[in-house]
Amino acid sequence: MTTLFTSTVRKVSLALALVASFSAVASTSSFAFSSEAQQQCTGDAFRLCSSEIPNIPKITACMVKHRADLSAGCRGVMDRDMAAQKSGKLAAQ
Repeated sequence: MTTLFTSTVRKVSLALALVASFSAVASTSSFAFSSEAQQQCTGDAFRLCSSEIPNIPKITACMVKHRADLSAGCRGVMDRDMAAQKSGKLAAQ
């Protein structure tokens, strides 16, 4: 049981780290997550999108699809990062 949990945690951590480093496809646009989004959204990714792990584009699409179900912290940082992405500011981070 602990080994399965540890394996899942590693996969999610790796997936979210990659998401923070690269643009992922979400619906029709690409999106780069900040490290703050990774911290705020890890629990939501486990809760809402665990079936998509480790497929980064599917995790991203799932998180966008379940925006209304995200924790307030995750939703806020994702909204901010998406707005920054659209204005070109996130690429500098």
